[in-house]
Amino acid sequence: MKIEPAKIQVRFSDVDALGHVNNAVYLNYFEFARIHYFNAMLGTEWDWDSDGLILLKNEVQYLKPLLLNDNPEVRVYVTAIGNKSFTMSYDLTVNGILYCKGSSVLVGYDNKEKCSIELSPTMRLSLERLKAEQ
Repeated sequence: MKIEPAKIQVRFSDVDALGHVNNAVYLNYFEFARIHYFNAMLGTEWDWDSDGLILLKNEVQYLKPLLLNDNPEVRVYVTAIGNKSFTMSYDLTVNGILYCKGSSVLVGYDNKEKCSIELSPTMRLSLERLKAEQ
């Protein structure tokens, strides 16, 4: 299962007074890319309430300023898989040039019970497949 990178549309509201995308907006781009990949991996009918995820940590490394008329893409990678958590990494590129890198640690979470859970076998298998394709 080869997943195409998430294509991002830079909105006027994403740009700050300096003329480039504000640093906080990159986390929205990463979130959009995660959902793009999860939909491709798990389908759109996944029960996120009982077999969900919660975000533990984000890291972002800004390499080049992203501008309003740029057409970025975000490719997502799985870099670690544990029993209850995993790490996804992101490369944001424009025309093949790396502009930003990042990573997120996500934890299995049951929103109904409000507690962390082990990753489901389906989630684990999907993450392992994505990791193997990288």
